[in-house]
Amino acid sequence: MNKTGADGLSLVRPFIRAVERADSADGLQKATKNLAGAIAALAKADHQDESHCDPETWDVIDCLLQVLGFNNPGAAVAAVDGLIAIGPPAVEPLLGSLDERNYGARAWAVRALAGIGDVRGLDLLESALACDIGPSVRRAAARGLGQLRLEALPQIDQINVRQRCLDALLGGGGDGEWVVRYAVTVGLEQLLLGMGRAEPGHRSGLQALQELAGEPGDDTPVVRLRAGLALSRLAGGAGG
Repeated sequence: MNKTGADGLSLVRPFIRAVERADSADGLQKATKNLAGAIAALAKADHQDESHCDPETWDVIDCLLQVLGFNNPGAAVAAVDGLIAIGPPAVEPLLGSLDERNYGARAWAVRALAGIGDVRGLDLLESALACDIGPSVRRAAARGLGQLRLEALPQIDQINVRQRCLDALLGGGGDGEWVVRYAVTVGLEQLLLGMGRAEPGHRSGLQALQELAGEPGDDTPVVRLRAGLALSRLAGGAGG
């Protein structure tokens, strides 16, 4: 997001100040939504896909990270949208902001990392799906594992990363919460769409979906239906 430097920061500074000065839950939600909208507009006009975070961009990211720590779900959703719009420059600050004592902020941070899809978040997504106590965190991690952006990696690294994602998702298929298992089916579908049929793991991924969709299948009907939809889309080569 090139324009968050210099000219860009001057454009979003009033929105940052509005967030900082918000004196009510509704005011914070509205101000954060406006800031995220401004960031998205800048990103659309001049998007940079870089992994560094310059001092100007940090001011924007820092503001959004603080919002994630407040008990305001509406504002947090907007902050996540803003961080996703910023993209790769937000990854390292997000990883550095994680606080094991603040479950809510951690959940939103994992959701932002999942939406950005940067491979630097892989370790966290694996750990979150396997170990986090929060179902919403595990659910976000499962979705994120299916949508990492690997195009810039060498082919062999892409294969290795997809295998790690697959292994994590296969483990998540036994999660005790149906919302997490539902997210696993979504993650598996997206992951398998990016795999060649001859790629290691493709068969085991399909088998996992078949087990969730079949008889007796998952004990929650909506999970069985979603797994069946994933299989149908994979058979037809369609995503979405």
